[in-house]
Amino acid sequence: MLRGVNIGGWLVLEKWMLSSLFAGTNATDEYSFDSTAGAKAKLQAHWDTWFNETDVATIASWGINALRIPIGYWAYDNSSSPYISGADAYMEKAIGWARKYGMKVLVDCHGSPGSQNGFDNSGREGDVSWQTSSNLEKSIDVLKIMAAKYGALEYADVVFGLELVNEPISWSPNNFTLSKQWAQQAYTAVKAQATNPDLMVIMHDGFMGPSSWAKTAGLVNGNATNANAKFAVDIHLYQNQVAADSLLNQAQHITKACNWTQSELLPTSASLPVYVGEFSAATNICVNPDGTTLAGSTCTVSGCQCANTVAIANWNQPLINATRQFLEAQLDAFEHSSRGWFMWSYKGSGAWGMTNAIQYGLLGAKVTDRLFPNQCNFTTS
Repeated sequence: MLRGVNIGGWLVLEKWMLSSLFAGTNATDEYSFDSTAGAKAKLQAHWDTWFNETDVATIASWGINALRIPIGYWAYDNSSSPYISGADAYMEKAIGWARKYGMKVLVDCHGSPGSQNGFDNSGREGDVSWQTSSNLEKSIDVLKIMAAKYGALEYADVVFGLELVNEPISWSPNNFTLSKQWAQQAYTAVKAQATNPDLMVIMHDGFMGPSSWAKTAGLVNGNATNANAKFAVDIHLYQNQVAADSLLNQAQHITKACNWTQSELLPTSASLPVYVGEFSAATNICVNPDGTTLAGSTCTVSGCQCANTVAIANWNQPLINATRQFLEAQLDAFEHSSRGWFMWSYKGSGAWGMTNAIQYGLLGAKVTDRLFPNQCNFTTS
């Protein structure tokens, strides 16, 4: 079982995670940041300090055995763009650190040509033009470069997988059928370049759920079992991104997490392995001093605290306990029905950051510790 964390905000900039880096600029994403005055020096300093070997040692001490490292396509081909190159050298360093501490790495092509989703996490927010023929072709060309390097036998002890694209939207202007066709082409291209036969090729589900990829998996994986299949799907499971989740109290959040094993996650008998590439402990709940939870409501009782308004350093114990209970339920579900999980992110505000989770008691000293064991009542065979 891979138990991992994302190294978000390092090799692909996201403003909400890096307010100090973006201070004094009008930039909203890496595309615009890289054109600001002094951007190259700032970026170099950020790469040097945001994440290093000491961080990997710390992460390993928590019982984490895998890293998902986002990187943009421009690290390998920044032609006809303002993007600053150089991030690939830091990916190389991170792989070396991971090897030293016995960890695995998922190299994640987080930003693709033309932007696959219009979010800043793609490198450029706004228009989505990833599915033009030239951008899809360039995506595969970049993945070939990445596969030839990270899919080489010399990396086989560390790099277990290459993610083709992160969070491509499946609605206009993208077309989900085209995404599935492209994923087959990209898989073939990556496998042709990689000399490590065990390299996993991972495709984000496009917010459509792994079951929507069953036919594609059948075409790519053939008759391979779950254990032997080399094409897998990445799904991101958050409970604070849609309005309906704000109507849930924490007990309902926990029930939803446990039920993921029967809904969003596929049975382990399926020929399509599933990784949970992103999730967090963040919800929009409020907790009374007696431990009762409110569904994203404004606090009306003295001493009540809301997770989305109170700095985590000031959380009371009932809020900490409720959040830990939810986080542990998620982990139990992922351990039960996925190939591995990666929390977003190593550094992040509030309950978004694993560093905060460890420091403030949302997790135990080890990620396998449980204060609230067997919440989902999973049976073991």
